[in-house]
Amino acid sequence: MRISDREQFDKTNVFGLGQANTAYAQYFTGSSYLNPLTEADKCPVFLANVTFEPGCRNNWHIHRARSGGGQLLICTGGEGWYQEEGQAAVSLTPGMVITIPANVKHWHGAKKDSWFSHIAVEVPGEETSNEWLELVDGETYNGLE
Repeated sequence: MRISDREQFDKTNVFGLGQANTAYAQYFTGSSYLNPLTEADKCPVFLANVTFEPGCRNNWHIHRARSGGGQLLICTGGEGWYQEEGQAAVSLTPGMVITIPANVKHWHGAKKDSWFSHIAVEVPGEETSNEWLELVDGETYNGLE
């Protein structure tokens, strides 16, 4: 369900908005929020609820790993998009799970008229890192329906 009203979205965002995602703001178009659900030094798997305001999306990026690695997205609220390079964008709604293998170029974020949240799971692996790339161009993003 698309939710453009922040107050209405907050009622459905069961894992909470968290704080402004200032540490990664340079890799996002629009504002996002991060609510860590596990502590990196206390759990081998990092989980965070990431919330995107309407129109917010992250840059193209790759979760690098020599083995293992990648990312899982567990969609929890609002509506969003996920796209792998060379593939059509996938419409995201609550309850969907997206499995992103390591070394695959992709982006994800909110639809232009809806707040969106997902739990991001960093899949453990060997020699993992994130490579942040170019912006998702406005023409491509605005053409998604």
